[in-house]
Amino acid sequence: IALFRTDYAGRGELAERQQKLNIMLNRLTKISEEFNVAVYITNQVQADPGSNMMFVSDPRKPIGGHVLAHASTIRLYLRKGRGDERIAKIYDSPDMPEAEARKSIEFLISSMFDYIYIYIY
Repeated sequence: IALFRTDYAGRGELAERQQKLNIMLNRLTKISEEFNVAVYITNQVQADPGSNMMFVSDPRKPIGGHVLAHASTIRLYLRKGRGDERIAKIYDSPDMPEAEARKSIEFLISSMFDYIYIYIY
């Protein structure tokens, strides 16, 4: 998403940016289905100033909007734990409940998923 944010800056170009992002995500989906491979998409987060007024526990929100959210099957939220520990939270999944796991990233991905699209933020 960083490249799209650089090329399409400001609200005036938001619609065009989202359309181009959607085209790219559709291509990735077709490649994934045709070659039976998983696609891992990383994303950025930004502070949501309006969340402070609603007392939200995590004031960060993913960049990319609904286009990126709808293009993924499973969304994970990764954060640093103590030391080398990483915490992965299943944020959205059609067949798994919301849950957290504390392991290495490689272990989490290889043991939990076979064939999916992952949206990580």
